[in-house]
Amino acid sequence: MAGHGAKEHPHGADRLCEAGDRVYSRAVRRGRVPRRDAEPVPCLLELALLHPDPDDMEWLVPTSPQEVMTRLLRGIYDEVSASQGRMGSAVAAFEWYAGLGPPLSQASGAEGTAIRVLDGDSRIQGALDEATQACTREVLTVQPGGIRPEHELTEGLHRAMALRGRGVRMRDLYTHVARHGQGLLNYLELMGDSVEARTLDEVIDRLIVFDRTVAFIPANADRTIALELRHPGLVHYLVTVFERFWRLAIPLTAPLPDTGIEGISHREQSIAALLAEGHQDAVIAERLGISVRTCRAHIARLSETLGAVSRTQLGVRIAQVGLDRPSGAADVSSSPPLSFPDRGSPTAR
Repeated sequence: MAGHGAKEHPHGADRLCEAGDRVYSRAVRRGRVPRRDAEPVPCLLELALLHPDPDDMEWLVPTSPQEVMTRLLRGIYDEVSASQGRMGSAVAAFEWYAGLGPPLSQASGAEGTAIRVLDGDSRIQGALDEATQACTREVLTVQPGGIRPEHELTEGLHRAMALRGRGVRMRDLYTHVARHGQGLLNYLELMGDSVEARTLDEVIDRLIVFDRTVAFIPANADRTIALELRHPGLVHYLVTVFERFWRLAIPLTAPLPDTGIEGISHREQSIAALLAEGHQDAVIAERLGISVRTCRAHIARLSETLGAVSRTQLGVRIAQVGLDRPSGAADVSSSPPLSFPDRGSPTAR
C-alpha cells in the first residue's frame, strides 16, 4: 500500500505534502476517510497518520493530533541529543590531536588561526573583549548551570552594554532553574529589547558566538582554558546546535508548561525522565543546574506523590504515568522533522 501511487507523488515518505495535509485534516474533522482518498498520498500511511478502521477496512481513521505531537517532540529531542554528542566528540578529538604536537599558538604562529587555545582568565577575557568590539549584528550564548551568581553577571556587563549601544541583538539560553535568580531578571530588565532569553531543562556547556564568525567554548572542566573557533565549518555547526535548542526552549516571559499530573511540577517531570534513563542523583542535579540535595528532595516528593516505597517501584510508577519521556517545549511546530505546509549575553564566560 505504501508504494501505491508513488510514481505520481511529488515526494518521498519522509514528510507531509499539501495533498496529505488536506486528507489528514479532513480525517480529523470527520473521524475517518475512505481508503481510496489516501491512495494518491502514501506519505499518510508511511508516517502512520492514518490507519485502517478495525470495523471497516475500507475506511481509514486518523492518528490523534496529541500522539502526532508527542512523536514530533521525541524526534526533535533525539536529534538534538545526537547533535550534542557529536559536538562533544569533535571537541574531544581536537584536544587529543592538539596534544600530539607543539602548542597550537607555536604551530600556527598567527593570532587569526581557525582554532586558538586561550590559557588563563586574562587571555579569555581579552579575546572576548576583542570579539565584542568587532561584533556588529548578533551574539548567541548558552549559559549552563543554575541561578547565575551576581559576580558572573557583573563580569560581562560591560561587554553586553557595549553591544547594546551598537544595536547588536543578543539571544541567551539558560536552564529553567535560572528563572529563579533575581540577578538575571535585573540584568534582562536593564538590557531591555536587546536581549531575548529562553530556558530549557538542560543545555550544552557554555557557548558564545559573535556574528556567526567566531565562537568560544570551554576546553577544560574548570573553564580556565577556552577555545576560540573561527573555522567556518565549526562555527556553523555550533550555530546549528544553538538554533535547534532555541526552537525547543521556552521564552523566559512565558510560564513553564503544566505537566498535566496533579502534584507533579515541571522540574519533577524532568527529574523523572532522567531517572527513567538510569542516571544517578549527582548527574541529574548537574544536568538540571540544581544541587544534589534539592534533586533528592524532588525525588522524595515524586515517590510520595506516586505512592512508591522504593527506587525500583518509583521507576515503575514513572513509566506507568508517562513521566519517562522528556517534557515538551514551546512552539515545536516551528521546525518539526515532518514538513507541514504553511498556514496562511555574552554576559559571563
